[in-house]
Amino acid sequence: MSRLELRDVVKHYRAPEETVRAIDGVSLRVAPGELVALYGPSGAGKSTLLLLAAAIERPDAGEVRFDGRPLAALSARELALHQRRSIGFVTQDARLLPGVPALENAALKLLADRVSLREARRHAGAWLERVGLGDRLDHDPARLSGGERQRVAIARALVNEPALVLADEPTGNLDSRGGAAILALLADVCRERGAGALLVTHDPQAADVADRVLVLRDGRVVARDDASAPSSGILDVEARASDVARSALP
Repeated sequence: MSRLELRDVVKHYRAPEETVRAIDGVSLRVAPGELVALYGPSGAGKSTLLLLAAAIERPDAGEVRFDGRPLAALSARELALHQRRSIGFVTQDARLLPGVPALENAALKLLADRVSLREARRHAGAWLERVGLGDRLDHDPARLSGGERQRVAIARALVNEPALVLADEPTGNLDSRGGAAILALLADVCRERGAGALLVTHDPQAADVADRVLVLRDGRVVARDDASAPSSGILDVEARASDVARSALP
């Protein structure tokens, strides 16, 4: 069974003069314990694909499934619980609450689920330690760097140990060393807990920890690769994955 499955998913956005086919018949799966890296140029539809996977957006055609169950079958209440409990979503901007210490920002999902403040702080503190912010627990966002705010957001996404992690440029605000540490952490989360992860990224280091690489262009998955060989950059990733795709043609 797949943690995440998209079947022939289509998403349109209607503009005054045209209809943009942001996602054009995408099918993909993310298995338990698997980390998948999704590359592609700006405007390819990567962020839209994550929103569909999280059921924040609904497809115009096709189906999104979690653990074999179609998300369209969930009631509004069931969907809200699924998004809060089963998905860890990391956005490009950290979206932390201003004036709230890092510890409480990281604990928000647990507090929303009525976990006691003491337990929520304990779990949040442990995850902040794992992302390298054990000495920043009482810092509010204004006292944190962009990279530190991003790591708080990652801790917040992982604090309740979700079954599916969806991350949009999770290393975008980090230096190469910090980015490598976060990618290793996400890979560990998949292997230790059987979570699935889909990472939208431009970071070439992601290909070195991913189980698979997908390349999205113009709303379509155009190439796939098992990410078994190290990469020196996004062009290498796309070239390797494109070679795989071409080799599959008759």
